Amino acid sequence: MKTKQRKMHTTKKIITWVCLFAIAMGFMESVIVIYLRELYYKSGFEFPLKEISPFVARLEFFREIATIIMLVGCGIMAGKNKLQRFAYFVLAFAIWDIFYYVFLYVCLGWPQSLATWDILFLVPMPWVGPVWAPCLLCLLMIIGSVFVIYKVDEQPGYKVGRSFWWLLISGAIVCIVSFMWDYILFTNINGSSWNITSDKNLFSEIDTYVPTEFNSPLFFTGFLLMLFPVAYTIYTSKKNKN
Repeated sequence: MKTKQRKMHTTKKIITWVCLFAIAMGFMESVIVIYLRELYYKSGFEFPLKEISPFVARLEFFREIATIIMLVGCGIMAGKNKLQRFAYFVLAFAIWDIFYYVFLYVCLGWPQSLATWDILFLVPMPWVGPVWAPCLLCLLMIIGSVFVIYKVDEQPGYKVGRSFWWLLISGAIVCIVSFMWDYILFTNINGSSWNITSDKNLFSEIDTYVPTEFNSPLFFTGFLLMLFPVAYTIYTSKKNKN
């Protein structure tokens, strides 16, 4: 019993530090965005997007890759095996993303609401969507990752099945496509999209683009594909305990 309590205490401690690390990263991310907005959106962030020079665009591209590497590294150092390391990475990513918006709201009063549109990511091309969409995904990521972290501590050999991974990966891909959907459609009609080798300004190809409709059906299809394996795994685990 004492060993189990000690394990639980250690896990809580690690989760706390991973969360603090992710919150600090969220603050740093929000500060960088505040600097960028001072440069490009002094009157407030809005669409259509201002053009960004190739040099700054490439820096942003690689900064986002560096951010993911840092979060992956956090998960690798915190977890005991591959599954738990992945869970810690997912937890760190979700906390970082949520607190990024929290700090932006505290500092700038932005986003004005969960329906506010934002540029979510630049890799491999810009993702665009309302703030509520990534926040909803983050809540699911927190629930699923915390469950897996504790489950691995209870059962060191714990694994999830292939069907779980297939549904999770498929859902993630569908959600990512939903974020890029508007950008892909617009650039296909109006010109080629920006990439890392481009010598033109980032967003120059969509200088008249103002998003009006998020592909919610596609997003929720992906979300449900991820929700089902997570909810089913948690449900069956609790049922087996009882």
